[in-house]
Amino acid sequence: MLLAAMCVAGAVALVSLGAYLTVRGNLYQQVDDSLTERATAAVRSLPVQNRLRQIPAAVLVSSDIQIGVLTADGDLIYPQDGTPPPTGPEELAVANGTADSRLRTDQATDTRVIALRSGNGEALVLAQSLAPTKRTLTELSLVLFLFGGAGIVVAAAAGTAVARTGLRPVERLTSATERVARTGDLRPIPVSGDDELARLTHSFNTMLGTVAESQERQRRLVADAGHELRTPLTSLRTNLELLLAASRQGAPELTELDRAEIETDIRGQLDELTQLIGDLVELAREDEPRTEAERIDLVEVVERALDRARRRAGEIRFDAELEPWTLTGDPGTLERAVLNLLDNAVKFSPPGSAVQVRLRPLGDGTAVVEVGDSGPGIAPEDLPNVFDRFYRSSEARTLPGSGLGLAIVKQAAERHGGAVYAGRAPEGGALMTIRLPGVPG
Repeated sequence: MLLAAMCVAGAVALVSLGAYLTVRGNLYQQVDDSLTERATAAVRSLPVQNRLRQIPAAVLVSSDIQIGVLTADGDLIYPQDGTPPPTGPEELAVANGTADSRLRTDQATDTRVIALRSGNGEALVLAQSLAPTKRTLTELSLVLFLFGGAGIVVAAAAGTAVARTGLRPVERLTSATERVARTGDLRPIPVSGDDELARLTHSFNTMLGTVAESQERQRRLVADAGHELRTPLTSLRTNLELLLAASRQGAPELTELDRAEIETDIRGQLDELTQLIGDLVELAREDEPRTEAERIDLVEVVERALDRARRRAGEIRFDAELEPWTLTGDPGTLERAVLNLLDNAVKFSPPGSAVQVRLRPLGDGTAVVEVGDSGPGIAPEDLPNVFDRFYRSSEARTLPGSGLGLAIVKQAAERHGGAVYAGRAPEGGALMTIRLPGVPG
């Protein structure tokens, strides 16, 4: 509002000053032109010296003109009952013949004075009051001031209305931001209109939705993690209490076989906890800022995952056919995803069988990494849920694992613009597929 008022005030001031100076110059020029024209006409009608005294004073008063003839001796002849025009050295110089004319403003009488040489050592002097001109300029300045002030007031009012209307969405955004910071309430802000502020509100609502979704994912992760951690922790606590109870004085001793079984259970539970915590850390990276992407040779990524899987696969073999493919992303994340698929296939494959690994382009700008096993496969009712966090089918519940491996695979694929699928392999087992964009390498 203040900026609009200041801008309008500056513009009005400049326009008013320009108009005032232009009118002032024109009015004073008109006075000078009128005086010059009258003086020239009077000089042409000379000799007027003898008749000058006979001009009625009323005529001079009505025309607001003072007239006189100044001789070289300094005598001034002017109409009887009239007012003599002001004279000075400049007019005397014209009478003496040293100048043809003089035009000046007499400050004492506030008149405009012109002197023209009329010959014979005389000068005709005419004077006209500037009071009417100054009065006109005063009225003009008053009009400009009033109308300019009114314009400034109107501009300030309009600026206030526009500013309040324009800033209302900003106030809503500010209030919503303060509400989110104070209460954590992520409800969207009502949007009206289709201007820039409305688009800003839409963007803010999108951000709130993203934050709400992130919080919901975190809540689900914490809830699911707490549920999954409860079982191994309870079992670990039970085994530790048995060992502690057996070590107390007077308590029945455990046999070597029982102690060995308990120790084996504790090691297995610790391994399960270690794997579960590692998987949780990997899933928690979903909301971290993306690391700087690099160009990836997917064949190298799959081969590194195969090397790691072979070291812990036992009797299971890997039959790999890999075609060149490159993309941009995080090689560590993709290697972890492929390794999870390989470990999952090893877990369900019977001893001595082979896991089929294929990397092939589809011809539509994407390639697939397929991992197929010879196990029992996935039941149709489990297919929609196998990539959910902590989901484990009835066949997998008796096997080691955290239920997070395939969720990590899905997360890695989506972070690279791809997708994951679960189906049945030609050998009858499960077929897990990662589809990723890229180019033939």
